[in-house]
Amino acid sequence: MSNQILWDCHMHSSFSADSDTSMEDMILEAIRRGLHGICFTEHLDPDYPPTPDNETFELDLAGYQNTLYALRDKYRSELEIHYGIELGLQPHLEASFRELLETVPFDFVIGSSHVVHGYDPYYKEFFKNRRESECYMEYFESILENLAVFSEMDVYGHIDYVVRYGPNQNREYSYGRYQDILDEILRTIISRGCGIELNTGGFHYGLAEPNPCRAIIRRYRQLGGEIITIGADAHSPDKISYAFDKAADILVDCGFTYYTVFKDRKPEFIKL
Repeated sequence: MSNQILWDCHMHSSFSADSDTSMEDMILEAIRRGLHGICFTEHLDPDYPPTPDNETFELDLAGYQNTLYALRDKYRSELEIHYGIELGLQPHLEASFRELLETVPFDFVIGSSHVVHGYDPYYKEFFKNRRESECYMEYFESILENLAVFSEMDVYGHIDYVVRYGPNQNREYSYGRYQDILDEILRTIISRGCGIELNTGGFHYGLAEPNPCRAIIRRYRQLGGEIITIGADAHSPDKISYAFDKAADILVDCGFTYYTVFKDRKPEFIKL
């Protein structure tokens, strides 16, 4: 394999509500896989709607930071470990997020759309008695609503996340079908100095595409987008660096010669 990605910059441990894996177990697997570095991006989704399984996406930020710093020291000679966060964006949260980022020394900040007007597409309720295309469009519109008030993140996470959970997933979905709004999203992200991520979670959800799909990644590059981070969105050790060989090929195919890693909120460009 000529092109290799050796950083996984989107992963979760038991500090996130939807993972049961200890941070140390994630680190040990990353070392076993020969990665150069990882970034934990634990979930912070304030005002998350009630769910059938009573999930709450609160975060013990002090515990997270203390544990990560201790493990970073412990494994310093074997793996570089960065301190990140995945913010669940909603327009009314912008002031609290801005304050958080002014006070906490994150290396990397992902802003993601999980909740759309009170619903997370992860749950079937979002799609109930509605056309799938209407749901997808509402999701994309909500990204623009977030960007209108907040763009302090480093990258916008898994831009077509909604497609993972649609009744037909990506069988009727394509960049072309939503081109106008997706182009507006990409232009807005670029104009705000943000990047996007190539999230290989789509592959382990059976889409045969990353999130966002490769056509969006190619368009982002065509529009002048430069910042692109890579993450598997792993919530368990078996998904760390998942399908990174495919990710590298997609990057090259879309016109990239590098990928991006953030440290102290500054981008570093790593040659493929």
